[in-house]
Amino acid sequence: MRMQGRVAVVTGAGNGLGREHALLLAREGARVVVNDPGGSVNGAGGDNAAADKVVAQIRAAGGNAVANYDSVATPEGAQRLIDTAVKSFGRVDALINNAGILRDKSFAKMALEDFEAVLRIHLLGSTYCTKAAWPLMIEQKYGRVIMTTSVAGTSGNFGQANYGAAKMGLLGLMNVLAVEGAKANIKVNAVSPGATTRMTQGLGAVSSEIDELMQAAHVAPAVAYMASEDCDFSANIITAAAGGFGRVQFFETAGVQFDPRKPITVDMFADAVGRLTDLGTAKPTAPGVLGQMPARLATVGILL
Repeated sequence: MRMQGRVAVVTGAGNGLGREHALLLAREGARVVVNDPGGSVNGAGGDNAAADKVVAQIRAAGGNAVANYDSVATPEGAQRLIDTAVKSFGRVDALINNAGILRDKSFAKMALEDFEAVLRIHLLGSTYCTKAAWPLMIEQKYGRVIMTTSVAGTSGNFGQANYGAAKMGLLGLMNVLAVEGAKANIKVNAVSPGATTRMTQGLGAVSSEIDELMQAAHVAPAVAYMASEDCDFSANIITAAAGGFGRVQFFETAGVQFDPRKPITVDMFADAVGRLTDLGTAKPTAPGVLGQMPARLATVGILL
């Protein structure tokens, strides 16, 4: 019962991953706001039944949940969602940004409307919801925010330029908010899930044998942990698929350092490419904007 007494908001919780997140959070003791406008995979239409069914299932198991049908695609909808949590349960402790749509097509054939629509739900929708919940978490000096990223962003996938761009944008948002929320005990992390859901049907990304193992319920334990007080890390990207879990981390090589007080030529850079791209010297990136700069400059006698 890691979430006993806590309030969790889960977007896109009517089906798939979001549904499993909501169900497990409720079993862990959370009072849950199940958000889902009930649209199709591409974002069209709407139906309250999706959220209502999950709420009914939680209540039937003895849990506490309410439904919300607002789209996270607008700041107003996101604010109404967070208002629902406050009105129903008095606070917001955990926000799981899971809502999403797909409009896959090769970049050459993709309409900008479809590119923008995917960014609006995944990236801006997560931003709107987090923005609405953030003041509450700052005031109570506690919060857990989980973004949903994807290998389509961190590794790439054909036909998903819009989706991949949105998912990488969420990691930038996570990194900044992890720094800004640290003093208020707000942990901001991301899950990179792999699961068989209605959004993945027809993609043919994996074999049928692996597809059967990729149950959405296997992703939820990572999310439930990161949504709890037990989670003491921030700015982590946790992978979760077919019962396996890991961490994705950005690295930077030791690189090369020329003296910035002297001219630097293209030939100098070209000669150094092999050394600066050598991953054998790579170290995990650290919070902040300087990266390896201080260490490199020290090698030419410039101390910051």
